[in-house]
Amino acid sequence: MIVSTLQAQKFEDLAKTPPMGWNSWNKFGCDINEKTIREIADAMVSTGMRDAGYQYLVIDDCWQVKRDSAGNIIADPERFPSGMKSLGDYIHSKGLKFGIYSDAGTATCQGRPGSRGYEFQDARTYASWGADYLKYDWCNHGKQNSEAAYTTMRDALYKAGRPVVFSICEWGTTKPWEWAKNIGHLWRSTEDIINCFDCKNYWGGNGVLQIIDLFTEIGTYTGPTHWNDADMLEVGNGVLTPNEERLHISMWAMFSSPLMAGNDLRTMSKETIAILTNKEVLAIDQDKLGISATRWMKYNDLEIWFKPLDGDAYAFCFINRGNQPVNLDQDLKTTIKKYVVDGSYQIRDLWKHENIGSTSENVKGSLGAHDVLMLRLSRK
Repeated sequence: MIVSTLQAQKFEDLAKTPPMGWNSWNKFGCDINEKTIREIADAMVSTGMRDAGYQYLVIDDCWQVKRDSAGNIIADPERFPSGMKSLGDYIHSKGLKFGIYSDAGTATCQGRPGSRGYEFQDARTYASWGADYLKYDWCNHGKQNSEAAYTTMRDALYKAGRPVVFSICEWGTTKPWEWAKNIGHLWRSTEDIINCFDCKNYWGGNGVLQIIDLFTEIGTYTGPTHWNDADMLEVGNGVLTPNEERLHISMWAMFSSPLMAGNDLRTMSKETIAILTNKEVLAIDQDKLGISATRWMKYNDLEIWFKPLDGDAYAFCFINRGNQPVNLDQDLKTTIKKYVVDGSYQIRDLWKHENIGSTSENVKGSLGAHDVLMLRLSRK
């Protein structure tokens, strides 16, 4: 008997920066089909999303309907008549990567077949379809131990042999930042995002501000190949104001969170495209150091967040949580003193795309309600 010496692990060379892409759930829920997904793939190219760095097209829950007599997972033949392999090939033909969804329990969150007891079989199936990414949920998990359950699927993916980014989605319930570094490439750190700026709902869903608050204590756990995931973006879904959308994606970038758009890319306004493809903001998220921001100051509704960047540079976010404008008069030079010996830094406004001065002078102005001032400091 030949015994394999291959030791199961996650694929280490993936997700060196936070994954970027699009996920079907926030906009479409279960109302997905082959035609829509192909059109989204086309739109990722035509709108400039792909060229801005959004790589993964992830099909969330409801693509699967049953298992056959051999236990193989079956995609909905009415909604996906060409099959998932064909759809994956189409996504790849656009220069994108193909993501799929399953669940560690007996059923998914929408009652479709989960992967419990079929982990190795499903991993082989996903590999045969050309999947590059697996979002793995935590509904109907029974009394399973989360670390053990996610380790089983990690091992299955590795044994299947196709490199796959493994997205752990157990909602931060068992503090995955403490145990998931060697299991997944990213882990959801909160309950699901809901499409609002400042709210919670009865089952624990969080608005933008509530998720930001949950990130104040876990930043040290994130880094290249292992990321705290603040959940998918609600930019372009018609509820958040432009100010709130800018604040939303700015803070996700400051956290080095994966950036998964969740809107209908086929009908985006020019304003939404500009927010999602702001390359200066995206560069903060994709900075190779992978450091998550620290909340440096909180004064009533004003917060200032700080993030070191590669190349002796720094990012700052001023966010106004309140409903009234706030005045700014801030000395940034004092903040960076403990990181540098001396020297002046140029200050660039990443939403206005212009240089606004240097650290020899205070940052002054007025910040509107629910708005953000995102700055990059670099050597002159």
